[in-house]
Amino acid sequence: MRSRKAEIVRRVHALPTVNYDDAKRLTSFSGLVLFFALFRALDLSGRLRRCFGHLGRERVYGAARVVLQLIVHVILGFRRLRDRDYYADDPLVCRMLGVTRLPDVATISRTLSEADPKAVTNLRGLVRDLVLGRLAALGLARVTIDFDGSVLSTARRAEGSAVGYNPKRKGARSYYPLFAVISQLGMFFDMLHRPGNAHDSRGAKDFIRESVETVRRKLGRIVLEARLDSAFFDEGVLGLLEQLRVEYAAAVPFARFVTLRHLVDSRERWRRIDDEWSFFETQWRPKSWSDQRRVILVRRRQPKRRTGPLQLDLFEPLDYDFEYKAIVTNKDVTAATVVAFFNGRGLQEQVFGEAKQHAALDYVPCKRLVPNQIYVLATMLAHNLGRELQLRAKPERRTTTPTRAAVFVLKTLGTIRDQLVRRAGALSRPQNRLALTVAAPPKARAEFDEILSHLQAA
Repeated sequence: MRSRKAEIVRRVHALPTVNYDDAKRLTSFSGLVLFFALFRALDLSGRLRRCFGHLGRERVYGAARVVLQLIVHVILGFRRLRDRDYYADDPLVCRMLGVTRLPDVATISRTLSEADPKAVTNLRGLVRDLVLGRLAALGLARVTIDFDGSVLSTARRAEGSAVGYNPKRKGARSYYPLFAVISQLGMFFDMLHRPGNAHDSRGAKDFIRESVETVRRKLGRIVLEARLDSAFFDEGVLGLLEQLRVEYAAAVPFARFVTLRHLVDSRERWRRIDDEWSFFETQWRPKSWSDQRRVILVRRRQPKRRTGPLQLDLFEPLDYDFEYKAIVTNKDVTAATVVAFFNGRGLQEQVFGEAKQHAALDYVPCKRLVPNQIYVLATMLAHNLGRELQLRAKPERRTTTPTRAAVFVLKTLGTIRDQLVRRAGALSRPQNRLALTVAAPPKARAEFDEILSHLQAA
């Protein structure tokens, strides 16, 4: 039905007077009720208390409650600890934490500083348990773990940080944790915290063993896969994966080995994968290794701009050249399948980027090491919980792809925040029953109702 212009357009003259409500019944984040229901379904508060139970008598603002606040803090889109002042009186946030007022920044910092490495270990275990619970519920026959490090820069002299590889802020101090990411879920599985000057392989062998054995204990006889970059090209690491019955594909540091370059230079016939990729494979080992392994040498056709003056001004001609890489694998499938599988490793960079942009993964809040480790784990939990919230609502499912892309079509935490969480609302008690009135258009209402119905049914 069409509307007349006079029914839609109106003149606006007056600027409204701004008033402030101190009744503590209005909330700016009514969508938090969805995460509130999720936290209850997961017993997140109880699990956090068990992580910090060894610290002794819990204070008014114990470590578990402070970490829960950090998770909520990140879900709301804040980074710095002092940003808590912008939602300090929000009634729904206070209700989620079970307090009448939120702890101030000094209390948060002091409480985190009292934690110890055992608390960090317990919190890592909680991250793993939540992911394993989701994997067990899905019943996937194949699980892919991507191992890689990511730089977390800091402008301060934080304990345990160091100057190392930092492509965006050269010379800045940083941490360089090693992450394990479950490709099919796009979730963080675990984290090994390290200084910024650590090599990718530092502590990797024990970390990989622990991650694989943890998954095996929970999920039993499933097919486990791993993808690694060239920093993990080590006979000990690959031998460990073979011993643990893990199918892997790892990059070979091509430029380091003259024999590989000679193989490429002398190769005249390459087998075609598609218009872009071609390959050949061989059994090869470095001189210092004891066993040969399957190595696939791949080249990719890439256009390169021609330098210098151009004869024609209607278009810019392109010369085509190749870039090369080598992949070592124990997978018993075609080379094309291995190449597609290995190229899917870039999906973890998407997870890192999403967590840094929407979950403050790259922020270092404190000067002490343990609080910074706890903050990283809190951001990992916030990212994972954003995905778990959607998985509970049974989103669209995809089949397993050669690149091992996520098996569900999911929104980023930032999108959930913008569409659902940041909704104005009012708490009230009609007939002495707590109610939340949400300001939401029909589309947002439909998503609210769908997620809440699944959470309440669980």
